[in-house]
Amino acid sequence: MKVGIGYDAHRFESGIPLWLGGVKIDFEFGLAGHSDGDVLIHAIVDSILGAAGLGDIGKHFPPGDPKYKGSSSLEFLSYTTELIGQSGWQVSNLDATIIAERPKIATLSRSMSEVISGALKIDESLINIKATTTDGMGFEGDGRGISAFAITMIENKL
Repeated sequence: MKVGIGYDAHRFESGIPLWLGGVKIDFEFGLAGHSDGDVLIHAIVDSILGAAGLGDIGKHFPPGDPKYKGSSSLEFLSYTTELIGQSGWQVSNLDATIIAERPKIATLSRSMSEVISGALKIDESLINIKATTTDGMGFEGDGRGISAFAITMIENKL
């Protein structure tokens, strides 16, 4: 067994869709980023890569690379799943937290878990997604963006 942690944060930007956990959310702002800005998926990818000792998301998907411009972060997650699978590793547990004052996320956690379980090729019961606020503190609390943490355990299935 190995464990990795991931973190990501993006500021809000108008005129783009908001993607979190692979789910499009009806909201007045999206998250700025070279890809779709999905902070939850980015944190999960970093936690998996960290557990496997394979660097970070920027190493595999450089933010300046034009081929990733506007990409779905789910593509990054699927690639990462395949990458660790080549060495016999598989995600055995995922716990993630979204930090946002708004929009309210709690009712969307199940949908996110369903999408993420498909990309990871694991049972949804191995995924826990939750959300919290900062009670008005920091950039999340000021309503300027969203951040996410993820902790992932991987096991070798060989």
